[in-house]
Amino acid sequence: MDSEALSITNITVGITCLVSFVLMQNQAGKAHLIFHPVTIRRNHQWYRFLTSGFIHADMLHLAINMFVLWSFGNAIERYYYPTFLGEFAAEKYMLLYFGGIIAASVPSYLRHNRDPNYAALGASGGVSAVVFAAILFEPWQNLYLYGVIAIPQILAGAAYLYYSWYSDKRAKDNVAHMAHFAGAVWGFVATGLMSPGLFPRFIEKALQGPSWF
Repeated sequence: MDSEALSITNITVGITCLVSFVLMQNQAGKAHLIFHPVTIRRNHQWYRFLTSGFIHADMLHLAINMFVLWSFGNAIERYYYPTFLGEFAAEKYMLLYFGGIIAASVPSYLRHNRDPNYAALGASGGVSAVVFAAILFEPWQNLYLYGVIAIPQILAGAAYLYYSWYSDKRAKDNVAHMAHFAGAVWGFVATGLMSPGLFPRFIEKALQGPSWF
């Protein structure tokens, strides 16, 4: 089998799709993995910070997260991390993604650990971490909204952070917006700390503006 197909990203996507699909309609099984702050606090089931990233609410939720992870994750894993972070790049990439899932749940745990009605699931925190690591490397590279509309990553990232912060303040839906925000910050900061030279490089590239100016 092609070694490219066995990337950490592709294996993670495969496992996440399998677990999510098997448990999509299995509420009892999903209940053992879901992020439920009250249960974590009472029973010390800290593993839920991570296992919640392997289950999703529905097929659309799963498809969006896994497509974005596949798109950005392979680039980060195969090029950016080995090129800029050198030794133990695979382990650092795993810290980026799985650390993002965990870090994204911390604000929700602190806010809801006495609220029995709150629960969350999905890999959005880890996916956000991967996307914002990509922004650190190439701020003006385009990403394509709906696969068609080109938007520079740095602008899309800024809009995403503002939207997540604003939506969390309004709190009118069941989406864990602050988890998205925290995962994004984790991806950007954790990657930069692994190679501090990336921060001044990012600032320089950001100030240069897009190449088409």
